[in-house]
Amino acid sequence: MPVKSGASFRLAALPVVLMAQLLAAAVLTLTLVWVLHFRGGVSWEMSSNPQLVYTAHPLFMVIGFVICTGEAVMAYRIVLGPRAAKKAVHLLLHLLSLGFAAVGLYAAIKFHNDAGLAHIRSLHAWLGIATIGLYALQWLVAFVYFVFPGAMMTMRADYAPWHIFFGIVIFLMAICTAETGLVRFIFPGNYPSEAFVVNFNGIAIFMFGVAVVLAVILPSRY
Repeated sequence: MPVKSGASFRLAALPVVLMAQLLAAAVLTLTLVWVLHFRGGVSWEMSSNPQLVYTAHPLFMVIGFVICTGEAVMAYRIVLGPRAAKKAVHLLLHLLSLGFAAVGLYAAIKFHNDAGLAHIRSLHAWLGIATIGLYALQWLVAFVYFVFPGAMMTMRADYAPWHIFFGIVIFLMAICTAETGLVRFIFPGNYPSEAFVVNFNGIAIFMFGVAVVLAVILPSRY
């Protein structure tokens, strides 16, 4: 269905950004409750409880690839001040996200190696590896185009819409990866309280992803 001329959402980004912040707080809270209360926390020692090593994986991935990435995507809507400050926060949040993701990836690899399990067998693992690879590539290309002083303004202008498009795609890949990761936690038989926390967290992550994308496509002012 074609969009009518002059049609718009008739909504500014600010209320959606505020909703996204509430959803990010909900995702972080539910993740911490799940990891610390139901899973017993995290540990890097397999001798204590092997599952505690693996639990570090969803914790750091959710903080990095979901929350930090979402905040980085919305940085130009959140940060007040000159464009240079917004760009710096955007860049640093993405770098922080990669740092958290690296720790989360290390936790998964360590758990599989110590337990003698095969790597990259599930859809979750395939999506995760693709997301990390594309995320790092996107960051490097953006650094060359938008930070490196040798880049011409015409090159930056030509690449900017593609940078936004691929940024949203990679963020949605991160959301899908998180959801497929939560699906791996199956609760047969009785339906424990942990299952409610995991399912509500999955819904919150999805809603956060929707809010972030909507905040990006909406105008700053209406």
